[in-house]
Amino acid sequence: MTESDAAPAVSADFVQSLARGLAVIRTFDGEPAELSLAEVARRADIPRAAARRFLRTLDQLGYVRATADARFALTPRVLELGYGYLSSLSLPEIVQPHLDALSHEVGESVSVAVLDGDEIVYVARAAARRIMSVRITIGTRLPAVATSMGRVLIAALPDAATVLDAAELVAYTPRTRVDRGALVAEIDQVGRQGWAMVDGELEDGLRSIAVPLRTRAGVAAALNVSTSTARGPADDVRAELLPALQATASRIEAELAAARV
Repeated sequence: MTESDAAPAVSADFVQSLARGLAVIRTFDGEPAELSLAEVARRADIPRAAARRFLRTLDQLGYVRATADARFALTPRVLELGYGYLSSLSLPEIVQPHLDALSHEVGESVSVAVLDGDEIVYVARAAARRIMSVRITIGTRLPAVATSMGRVLIAALPDAATVLDAAELVAYTPRTRVDRGALVAEIDQVGRQGWAMVDGELEDGLRSIAVPLRTRAGVAAALNVSTSTARGPADDVRAELLPALQATASRIEAELAAARV
C-alpha cells in the first residue's frame, strides 16, 4: 500500500508525517520478514531519506529493529497498535478455543476475519498446516471479493451491491470471478444460503468454506475452514466440512450472546 492509498483525501487536519509513518509500518507484510531501506522506501512510496528517518524513529520507539546486515524488521511491540481494537472486540479470546477444536476435528486450518473496506482482516486463527503461499497471521489482509469470508461479510451488508460496484476485480487465478454481474449473483446466493465456498479463486489449489458469526448487532465476523482441492470433489468436501463449521459458529454465537458481545 502506498502513501496515496493511506490518504485518499487530504484535509487541513491531515498529518502527513503520521500517514507516512503508518505507511512504513504497513510495508512489513511478512513476505519477506526483513526489508532493506530501499525496499521500505519503494513499498511506502516515499523518498529514501524520509524512510530512513521513520525507520530510525520506529527503532528508537521499539517497534522496529535493525539487523546486522542493514535490514529492518518489526518487533512484537507493534502488536500494541492493534491490541486495543482486538481487546474491545472480545472476539479473538472467545473464538480461539472453538477454532482449535474445529481445526483438530477436521484436520484443516480455521480462521475468523472481519471486514475492513474492501479487505478482510484476520483476527483469530488455528493453523493445521500451511496450504497457501502467503503466510496467514493475525492482521493479514486479503481481498474480500475473492475470499469465502469476504463474500459472507459482503452479503450481510445492506449496501452489498454498492460495495461490489466499487471493488477492484483482479484475476488472481484463471478461476477468479471477475465478471461483476456474476459476482453480484454469487453474493446474493451466499446471502440466501448462509455460507460461501471459494474454489481456487484466490490461489490455485486452495478451497475455503465460510459462514457468518452473528452478534446482537448483526454479522460481526466470518468463520472459515481452508483446505486443499486435493481433499476431494467440492460437493463432497462441502458436505463433510459445512456441518461442523455451522455447528462451531452456533457455539461461538451462543458464547458471544452470553458475553453480551
